[in-house]
Amino acid sequence: MSDLFQKPVAENQRGRPLADRLRPAVLSDVVGQDHLLKEGGALYRMIEAGWLASLIFWGPPGTGKTTMARLLAEKVDLHFEQISAVFSGVADLRKVFDAARIRKTNGRSTLLFVDEIHRFNKSQQDGFLPFVEDGTITLVGATTENPSFELNGALLSRCQVLVLERHTDQSLQVLLDRAEQLEGRKVPLQDTAKSALFQLADGDGRFFLNMVETVFRTGDKLLDAEELAAAISKKAPAYDKDGEGHYNLISALHKSLRGSDVNAALYWFTRMLDGGEDPLYILRRLVRFAVEDIGMADPNALVQANSAKEAYQFLGSPEGELAIAQSVIYLATAPKSNAAYRAYKDAAKSARKNGSFMPPKHILNAPTGMMKDMGYGKDYAYDHDTSDGFSGQNYFPDGMKREDYYNPVSRGFERDIQKRLDYWAGLRLKKNQEEKD
Repeated sequence: MSDLFQKPVAENQRGRPLADRLRPAVLSDVVGQDHLLKEGGALYRMIEAGWLASLIFWGPPGTGKTTMARLLAEKVDLHFEQISAVFSGVADLRKVFDAARIRKTNGRSTLLFVDEIHRFNKSQQDGFLPFVEDGTITLVGATTENPSFELNGALLSRCQVLVLERHTDQSLQVLLDRAEQLEGRKVPLQDTAKSALFQLADGDGRFFLNMVETVFRTGDKLLDAEELAAAISKKAPAYDKDGEGHYNLISALHKSLRGSDVNAALYWFTRMLDGGEDPLYILRRLVRFAVEDIGMADPNALVQANSAKEAYQFLGSPEGELAIAQSVIYLATAPKSNAAYRAYKDAAKSARKNGSFMPPKHILNAPTGMMKDMGYGKDYAYDHDTSDGFSGQNYFPDGMKREDYYNPVSRGFERDIQKRLDYWAGLRLKKNQEEKD
């Protein structure tokens, strides 16, 4: 078949912002989303078949969600209607649906693009369902949040979720080349400053072009990195403390610590700080890591994590953040064991299952004569009076079989613990055999 993305002549309207002037006029101009638009991609296959499913575009800012929706509507001959969930309510939706219904009666279908669709509440999202089901609208929702967390399951089941990728340095370079071609000159930046510009963009194509336009307007002098920083404002890190980014980064930090990758752990820790995360939240997670993933392999890990918390609370920011970094380094390089964590989980499971058993009488105190007569404390062996400091008595309920919950690993401090456990197990076995004989 013919080229799906035939390219018309683009206009150059210098009165508009650079990002708007470089907005793709056809799908082949879209940069950075080849996995969707090139041959074999989900959108390519739909366009080739001459139809479009209802979609959810999930991706970071500045990746072309709005532009792609508009161009898709043109390509499959749908009327394009756009609303924002931030500024629209039920009355606005009703008007859109009524107009789409009339349009459908007249033989024209509607692509409804909803920006920030996750801002609609659950009942508002349900309002889309009948109009999506009967084909009154083809819904294309855009969100920067994880759809599985923010959108109704019923709505998700009627849409395909397509993930848009953040811009790479290669795709940003394509945008820069187009900007330079449009301006008729090279961007006035030294090489180090140009590298800094790519880093500041943080994968956001729109913000990148806005910065490029600002640099063009400074004149023809080649700016160095310091002059670039003075000319533009730094973009806030792409980090939502209440959204998925928050959980993604703390998961990355936790797993880097567990994997003993100290450098990656420091990176994710500083990424969270740079994004405005509360250091006390990070410290709580470090304390939890110390007891869950290190435990008795290095009991000092918990001391270190708690000390970092106390040091941060005493020093405040930014000095206290060095104490957190020290804790991150200690935890990442410590021997790892989840034996204590697993022992707790297994013991709790057993306690729920066998919670009605009474302790054996020989380990119960007998503060009254009646209790003593009932056998409380009878034949209790005081471990300190034994030759090995270990009596080997049974401390489980009489009606319950002995269970093993704690199984140390052969790393760090737990190596020595395992030796002691093995020694005591041998003594217990010897005592049991003597009682049988």
